[in-house]
Amino acid sequence: MTIVTKTDFPRQVKEVENFWIAMSDGVKLAARMWLPSDAEENPVPAILEYIPYRKRDGTHVRDALTHPYLAGHGYAAIRVDMRGNGDSEGLMADEYTLQEQDDALEVIAWIARQKWSTGKVGMMGISWGGFNALQVAARKPPALKAIVTICSTDDRYEDDIHYKGGCLINENLGWAATMFAYSSRPPDPKIVGNKWRKMWLARLADEPFLIVPWLKHPHRDDYWKHGSVCEDWAAIEVPTLIVGGWNDAYSNAIPRLMKGLRTTRKAIIGPWAHKYPHFAVPEPRIGFLQEMLRWWDQWLKNEPTGITREPDYRYYIMDAEKPGTSKAALAGRWVGDSFWGFGTMSTKQWYLNETGIGGSEGAEKPLTISSKQITGVDGGEYCIIWLGPEFPGDQARDDAQSLTFDSPVLITDMDIVGQPAVELDFSVDRPVASVAIRLNDVWPTGEVSRITYHVQNLCMRESREFPTALERGKRYRMKIKLDDIAWRIPKGHRLRVSISTAYFPLMWPAPEPVRLTVYTAKSMVHVPIRKETADDTPIAWQPAEAAEPARMTELKKPWNKRDTRIDPETGALSIEIVDDFGEYQIEPHGLVTWSAGRESYAILPDDPLSARMETHWSEVRRRGSWNTRTETYARLTATRTHWLVWGKLEAFEGKKKVFEKEWNEEIERKLQ
Repeated sequence: MTIVTKTDFPRQVKEVENFWIAMSDGVKLAARMWLPSDAEENPVPAILEYIPYRKRDGTHVRDALTHPYLAGHGYAAIRVDMRGNGDSEGLMADEYTLQEQDDALEVIAWIARQKWSTGKVGMMGISWGGFNALQVAARKPPALKAIVTICSTDDRYEDDIHYKGGCLINENLGWAATMFAYSSRPPDPKIVGNKWRKMWLARLADEPFLIVPWLKHPHRDDYWKHGSVCEDWAAIEVPTLIVGGWNDAYSNAIPRLMKGLRTTRKAIIGPWAHKYPHFAVPEPRIGFLQEMLRWWDQWLKNEPTGITREPDYRYYIMDAEKPGTSKAALAGRWVGDSFWGFGTMSTKQWYLNETGIGGSEGAEKPLTISSKQITGVDGGEYCIIWLGPEFPGDQARDDAQSLTFDSPVLITDMDIVGQPAVELDFSVDRPVASVAIRLNDVWPTGEVSRITYHVQNLCMRESREFPTALERGKRYRMKIKLDDIAWRIPKGHRLRVSISTAYFPLMWPAPEPVRLTVYTAKSMVHVPIRKETADDTPIAWQPAEAAEPARMTELKKPWNKRDTRIDPETGALSIEIVDDFGEYQIEPHGLVTWSAGRESYAILPDDPLSARMETHWSEVRRRGSWNTRTETYARLTATRTHWLVWGKLEAFEGKKKVFEKEWNEEIERKLQ
């Protein structure tokens, strides 16, 4: 779907390229703003996006599509760089800190005092910006009247890029490495002047290697509870629009937020990965900016827009799609419901028997699996961000190293909508064990599509905060909830439950090979099924619109690759990933940017301690004779008892190395 470019807005827009907002401790934050030209005579509400990704270059492309559009419809659209990032002063210690929230409170209060402001502020953002919109709302700044949170979570431990089901996700290092590179970039001398070098060197000296604190908190302790708004749902009192995609890593948070929040809230869930819905992939895109305007007009201008009469949930049921690691579009249909998990939905309970998925309890039989460590090679990326070949592939290869339970051939179409679960009656032979459970769609032609999945550290069968080691041979029972999903599996297909003891490289392996025994008869799968009703009303959206694209000159084309190899002799798995984001000149101010991220994974089929992940990022920012570059490196390996973390940061001005720092950390594994 083509994005419709809009240039004719109800109000003429002017841009303030950079201005400063002073914090109470003297630190100045850099901000960019689009607002109606006559706002001082006719004040407007403000919409704040507050993130560390650099307004000058990092989000320049998406900002151009979004913020002028909002301004043209009567808002001050404001992009603020968090302290220690972009052109802002100060230093950043970690993500979602109390300092970050305190700064946001001061920014909102500052906005409300301006002559061009009506005193009403909204906050929006995707990912980090979606997180802190929720967190700041929970702090109750008086001027904040509504938020839009996109691809975010209420629970920093359960559903972020660190741990999933208590298992260490390899994206933990992946994202730490990304922020390692992002935070190493210098401010722009055209904005901060001659002090740019002093600011840059101070940042480099203070640069946090975030994987270290993240690994030091392997359980759901106070570190993760901070910033997890599920700790106190009632703290958020402003109307909240919650948005996400089924191919994003954060979809589980949407039903939880909808259930937990006590304020007005609505949800939109598309087929998308980790992107704003007006330019998201996979398509279909929607007129999301128009939808946001309805939200803002209702709550910031007190104009009745009908948004409150929309179904609480507007979501996309994806048609079954053959597996493939790249997806441009997904067929399906939009529907609206008032509830999630009941109402039009009912949960079917089927048994996992020796012969497959059955409607009645069969005879008990112990079935065992000890998956090869390379199981998971077709699992795809945990969080699909860069839109290369990151989607899960054909699950047949991974299923061959798993316990699988197939249903009979379906005689009718089935809409799986909600949160499936698998209830396991099991035992293991090691004190630390994890499982990966997939609900798959088996095509008549043999391909296997992953519908949804979950990974679970079985030491956390009772508590994420206080895990306990497993006893060899002891039988346990645990209900493992899979990720929320909306998928139509057609008649003629079969439903499959797949269970493995490894899922690399998505999750880090247990310290020792694990033999899992699943006892049939008492083990079962719970599948939420949506019934079509006579009053089902299809949901229609306006076409995707945006402001004019950013003016950029492409100097080198972007490209990506993902090479996966299994050695025919040793069975060793190696994966090499490169995302080169191309070299561009940003025309309005001439800054030239080039970025490239590289990841590699390796593991032997029978040795979990051979697991290895490495990253290397390059970041270049230059203009004329001013030329800076940073190279950041990271590596994670492990023994049975410890994580071994290595990192290095190098910074260059021209060809001269001006800074170097290295990290070597040994961190105890605690039931991981």
